[in-house]
Order: sequence, then structure tokens, then C-alpha cells
Amino acid sequence: MSTPALRVVHEPGPGPDLVAAEAAAADLLTALGIPLDSESLRGTPGRMARAYAELFTPRPFDLTTFPNDEGYDELVLARGIPVRSVCEHHLLPFVGVAHVGYLPGDRILGLSKLARIVEHFACRPQVQERLTKQVADWLEEQLEPRGVGVVIEAEHSCMTLRGVQAVGSSTVTSTLLGTLREDARSRQEFFALTGING
Repeated sequence: MSTPALRVVHEPGPGPDLVAAEAAAADLLTALGIPLDSESLRGTPGRMARAYAELFTPRPFDLTTFPNDEGYDELVLARGIPVRSVCEHHLLPFVGVAHVGYLPGDRILGLSKLARIVEHFACRPQVQERLTKQVADWLEEQLEPRGVGVVIEAEHSCMTLRGVQAVGSSTVTSTLLGTLREDARSRQEFFALTGING
């Protein structure tokens, strides 16, 4: 009999204080020399507060796993999972895609959960390197697979819109665990299926 194992992914804590966030946003814009007395800008501090609250609030979900009754032992890979997060150094967005794969052990995962896990860890101020490792470590801990691979490709607004203004540049990070790290053929298969030359 196939009984799913449910683990709720949720980090309890105080919710956002939108009133305080709106006041702080108004203070920031005013301090930057942006007047808020026009009709189009009057509501901007509230919109800013709500937008950042949405970006930083992950949706809770249940991690559903199932027994690997058939003994499937090949790579399971979800490619092109959308990633949106906010750089913790400048609070500017970075967007891209994640490729997340694992070599099953005793249990397999509901496929939509791979995207949910990426979304969960992306919903906070982040650096791409940490985000990549958090997704991989969490899958290894919760699923106990034989191997895990995560690759994230993203464009960072803090690089393209300011500073060096390197328009069109992207950053690629990867974390490989277990067999995908230790076995060269498995590692090469993972990178080939993601479209990355490993």
C-alpha cells in the first residue's frame, strides 16, 4: 500500500507589518528626493510594501513522497523551474530558472514539489549561491536520495541595472550531492540533461 509521507514546509513567525512597511517606504522615497504629492506616486509606498511582502512570503505546502515500489534508479529532473528572488545586498530582483534533479532511493517525490521547494527558499532576501545549496541540502535531508543536483541560472538586476551595468549577463551556480557529485558519469548525465556543460 502506498502511503504518502507529509511534511509541512513552513517557517512560522510574525507576518509583515504593512502599515510600518508603508511608512518606511515613504520615508525612503522622500529621503531619495522623490516627492510623493502627485496622484501617480501618492500610493507608491503602499504598493511597495505590498509587493515586497508578497516577494518575501512563501506559500506553505505539504511535501508528498511515495514509496519507490518499482525500484526506479535513474535520474529524475525538472528543468526550467522559474526562479524569482531578491538580492540581499541591494534588494533588487534576480530572475532565472532552476534545474533540480535527484537519483531516487527508497522514496520518490511528487514532481510539482520540486518547483515548490525552489519557490520556498527563493521567497526571502537571498544570494544565488546559498539558494542553490539550500534547495539541494533540503532535498537530501527530506528525501534521502542517492544523489541530488541543483543548477540555477539567473540575471541579477544589481549587475544589469546599476554598477557595472552588464546587460545580458547571467550567473550560474550548482550544487551536487551524493552520487551526482562522486560519480563522473552521473554528473555528466545530469549536466547534459540540464543543458549545462559540466
